Amino acid sequence: MSFINYANKEINCKIIYFGPGLSGKTTNIQYIFEHTQQEQRGKLVTLSTENERTLFFDFLPLAIGEVRGYQTRFHLYTIPGQTFYEVSRQFILKGVDGVVFVADSQGERMDSNIESFESLEKSLEKQGYDIHKIPLVLQYNKRDMQGIVSLRELESTFNPMRRSYFEAVAHRGEGVMETLQCISQSIIRELKNGE
Repeated sequence: MSFINYANKEINCKIIYFGPGLSGKTTNIQYIFEHTQQEQRGKLVTLSTENERTLFFDFLPLAIGEVRGYQTRFHLYTIPGQTFYEVSRQFILKGVDGVVFVADSQGERMDSNIESFESLEKSLEKQGYDIHKIPLVLQYNKRDMQGIVSLRELESTFNPMRRSYFEAVAHRGEGVMETLQCISQSIIRELKNGE
């Protein structure tokens, strides 16, 4: 649910990068941050705990276009991949406008991907969202690794709704900006449809 700042004439939208641990969510956010002009971005904020390195969300506003005369600002967050961080996930998912599901393409990670996708669906339901209706883009990351799952299998497993998807090698930036652009445009379309 977008937040409108009437004083600054801004619509603030929240994009969540969701997926199993070590799938490349943080790598995506860091690449986007590093390749966004300094005047267009806010600070990259990292929160972590002593006993796990992926519990952090990254905050990055990007100004991308206008809706009804308001600047649109995107806030990008990662969600902890491990299942025992359910409370953190629920907190970060509040008010989400769109989701990027980052799947690890390696064969041995398929069970983790499936568990994470099911968790995403349940977590969205708890927040009152329908995974079939919320803007969602799939990113199949680590396409440069050995032993990757075929695109056909990934699509049949995670994308029966035929949402947009991108193959990616996030550490090289391949597919990263395309994924962001697609989810941003999906959210803008939703906002304009709600006019």
